[in-house]
Amino acid sequence: MTTTRTPRLRGIFPVAPTTFKETGELDLESQKRCIDFMIDSGVDGICILANFSEQFLIADDERELLTRTVLEHVAGRVPVIVTTTHTSTKVCAERSQRAQAMGAAMLMVMPPYHGATFRVGANQIYEFFARLSDAVDIPIMIQDAPASGTVLSAPFLARMAKEIEQVSYFKIETPGAASKLRELIRLGGDAIEGPWDGEEAITLLADLDAGATGSMTGGGFADGIRPIIEAHRAGDRDKAFALYQRWLPLINHENRQAGFLAAKALMKEGGVIACDAPRHPWPPLHPAVREGLIDIARRLDPLVLRWGR
Repeated sequence: MTTTRTPRLRGIFPVAPTTFKETGELDLESQKRCIDFMIDSGVDGICILANFSEQFLIADDERELLTRTVLEHVAGRVPVIVTTTHTSTKVCAERSQRAQAMGAAMLMVMPPYHGATFRVGANQIYEFFARLSDAVDIPIMIQDAPASGTVLSAPFLARMAKEIEQVSYFKIETPGAASKLRELIRLGGDAIEGPWDGEEAITLLADLDAGATGSMTGGGFADGIRPIIEAHRAGDRDKAFALYQRWLPLINHENRQAGFLAAKALMKEGGVIACDAPRHPWPPLHPAVREGLIDIARRLDPLVLRWGR
């Protein structure tokens, strides 16, 4: 069985980094420039407050400020996914309702967890998403990532898609993502509106072959990744392969070396944002890793290195 449902959202939805000043305060002017650059780079939409946005280093009042600032600044130019993950069903639902009221197009939520050992069972996870669905009127994307330490099987995800109204998108970032996407689509059919991949597109080509209709990447070079997705969608796999082969060194360096600081380093280098520092106690990017990132990027000439110059 394959999904024939036309997705409301598809394509490339990179994660926007959260921009700070050297003091660790939010830099909202850089944040707005970051968003403008990302839109100019050809994104189909943007995700905010995800793990690659350093959401685990951001206070609750700052989340509200960032959500409002970004959604007001985007002003409908592209759809925005707001991450509202929290262990508490009540807190997650309240966050989600506020994000919806501000104009979020979709919510991205990990299953409830805390730290390395605090988990709940399948019944509680199901009820968590069911209650969240009842609280909102916009689609929910379940983020299936190793960071939660929670195993979400394809049959369980497909069941939630069929039975819980707003659960219709899935960001699959577990090992063997392509196989899991294929199985999820087979089991869920039209209930799986949006089978997506993540992990900075490190498995993008295999995931597109498996049926992925969207990809949540890093925020630095959508102008390089979007053409891969579009070529594949058009049925030109040779072109998609060639483009993927070209951009893979940069994708790999972000995924395996620089992590969530890659996008900010590229944006700082290109004059998009004023500061690329993470928030303490996260360590800054090692100078050699940063140098390698910029060297690879210069060979590809992405918009990020030219936009602010």
